[in-house]
Amino acid sequence: MTLILASRPNVYSSSPLDRIAARREDHAWIATQLDNPESLFVPVWRSRNLVSGMEAGQPEAVYIAGDAAAALRMLGGPWAFLGLLDEKAVFAVDISTADDPLPLLTDALGTFVDLRSVGWGVPRPEAAVLAHARGLMHWRQRHRFCGVCGGVCDVKSSGHMMQCTACNAQHFPRTDPAVIMLVHRGDRALLGHSTRFPKATMYSTLAGFVEPGETLEEAVQREVFEESGIKVGAVHYHSSQPWPFPGNIMLGFYAEALTEAITIDPEELKDARWFTRQEMREHKQHGFDLPRTDSIARRLIEDWLAAG
Repeated sequence: MTLILASRPNVYSSSPLDRIAARREDHAWIATQLDNPESLFVPVWRSRNLVSGMEAGQPEAVYIAGDAAAALRMLGGPWAFLGLLDEKAVFAVDISTADDPLPLLTDALGTFVDLRSVGWGVPRPEAAVLAHARGLMHWRQRHRFCGVCGGVCDVKSSGHMMQCTACNAQHFPRTDPAVIMLVHRGDRALLGHSTRFPKATMYSTLAGFVEPGETLEEAVQREVFEESGIKVGAVHYHSSQPWPFPGNIMLGFYAEALTEAITIDPEELKDARWFTRQEMREHKQHGFDLPRTDSIARRLIEDWLAAG
């Protein structure tokens, strides 16, 4: 098989930030930047991000600065230093304690939305910044106590580490690896439908978490066989995508099927079918939907279609 290369970066990648990790321990510099009226703040409210232009179909990330940023910080929620953007410090700040966050912001700057509802059709640098903020704030909210002894944790490294006050265990942000793969055989590819999908008519690539002691290729082969009964041979890497919903990195592959008979795992899939390239190109006429345009699943499908 000819290797299929990624045609462009994935959505939520290509961050414009210089993460400048060495500054995270420079407490005086961080304190100065927190009070700097030119510093930018990315608010996160109950796992939602502030976005403008949704009604016009032109979504834009909203950064908060000056007095408005100071008002958000007064809520006392978790924050973290994300990096530098055009020499300006960028911080994430969680404002979930506010019942309604919009009165805190002036001039109706935008609305708080789930990033997955934005519909980023192409990679946008600011989408990566919003995803970064969302993922880090999700981790901060859920790791206030030590997983070793249950003690209270203190914030360290400008929001990038939690240290237990009882046993001194250090805890860092988690990113769980998950493989996602388009299984193909000749001119057909395997897509499945899960009851967890947002649309009853959506069919997508198979996916699953990597288990301890397992290579990525082994995870692809195991997950495909467990979910569909299809045996897989060669596995080829395509690309990866940050997926902070809540804390994953999606590792995309193409997998060559050795068998065709499908036996689904009903706990994982409601249905699975082989689709031709033509059927996938005309999916609306055939009564099914493909994954969202911001997903690596859609990218795997589109690049495979373009190669045939």
